[in-house]
Amino acid sequence: MQDINWEEPYCGEGNNCFRIGTDDQGNAYIAVAGAEDAYVSDSREALRALVLDIKAGKADHLL
Repeated sequence: MQDINWEEPYCGEGNNCFRIGTDDQGNAYIAVAGAEDAYVSDSREALRALVLDIKAGKADHLL
């Protein structure tokens, strides 16, 4: 398994908390806080776009 460096959890109002992580090869990961072993992985740019779209209200939940 990759060595993923997880950031502190992000928790929105009334939403699940999630964490974003990266590895030393430039891959990005996102997971529900507390379930980091079940993550989604993509390029850093793709996951950044996903999070920004969700924060902009284009989706009502993340995971």
